[in-house]
Amino acid sequence: MNQENSFSPAVIEQLGYYVYLLIDPETNKVFYVGKGTGNRIFAHLNYALKFPKETDKLDTIRAIRDKGLLVKHLIHRHGLSEKEAFEVEASLIDFIGLDELTNKVGGHKSNYRGQMTIAEVFAMYDAPKIEIPEPALLIIVNKLFHRGMDEEDLYEITRGNWVLGSRRENAQYAFAIYNGIVRQAYQIQRWFPVIARSPGQKTRNRWRFEGIVAEDLQHYVGGSVENYITQGAQNPIKYINC
Repeated sequence: MNQENSFSPAVIEQLGYYVYLLIDPETNKVFYVGKGTGNRIFAHLNYALKFPKETDKLDTIRAIRDKGLLVKHLIHRHGLSEKEAFEVEASLIDFIGLDELTNKVGGHKSNYRGQMTIAEVFAMYDAPKIEIPEPALLIIVNKLFHRGMDEEDLYEITRGNWVLGSRRENAQYAFAIYNGIVRQAYQIQRWFPVIARSPGQKTRNRWRFEGIVAEDLQHYVGGSVENYITQGAQNPIKYINC
């Protein structure tokens, strides 16, 4: 089963920076959005075939190949500057939705400039920046959050499963963060390790907390934590005073 896996130097020169899509040929659904130069678009396929590392993206590629099918590669825009490529990639990820993709994080500055309702725009730019003296975890739930989510669902996506070390024990509180804004604050009562419920589920060093809404910290809800979060950081966990 042969598939193109590189461009000629002449093609690379003409492409410049580009934004690309990886598509499942069975469903015709995009499962990954990326940007790059040269042969970046083929790097994921080549890596998936050579190395056993497990990620949602690589596992999807292998599953497609195991069915005797070929991953569709689509150049969405080319001839871009690096800055333009960042913007196009981020816009596509926002539009398709992280929950529909195997991308680990949103696009460039999507926490602050990504898709928002009018209410969220006001919340973002009118939200006061807060200072947090308590030992806490900021848990960025952008990939799991959706508008209209109720309190129970917000709690469930915030509590885990997260890859954490022993430092977690120092945190007394956990803050649910979406688009740089505190959506809820919880008092952590205990941690417990995640147990696999299905074959292949990743559980190594993954933890989940049990807790309650921190009534005495409700003044933080709606506040901005922009001063604590590095834009573009991939880790969804930020330790504060821990």
